[in-house]
Amino acid sequence: MVKIRLTRLGDKKSPFYRIVVADARSPRDGKFIEQVGTYDPLANPAKIVLDNEKVKEWLANGAQPTDTVKAMLMKEGLIENKKAPAKTNAVKKDKGS
Repeated sequence: MVKIRLTRLGDKKSPFYRIVVADARSPRDGKFIEQVGTYDPLANPAKIVLDNEKVKEWLANGAQPTDTVKAMLMKEGLIENKKAPAKTNAVKKDKGS
């Protein structure tokens, strides 16, 4: 599976991230297919730079964003906010005879 996720760069306590398309099995900072943007959490406000065309193309081809990247894409308006149905923890218990 192909994922759109963050790759960490920068020094200790000074993070900077690339938003990349990578195989889900590759390590976080390992090999990636394509860079589609950057994220600087230290800027005030946090700075997100995306190549919208590339992101839309990868999403159309079935790439799945991680939760963090999905939130960024919603904030930038590239994907709509779909509320997932609430998970229930209903478990049926057998009543003893």
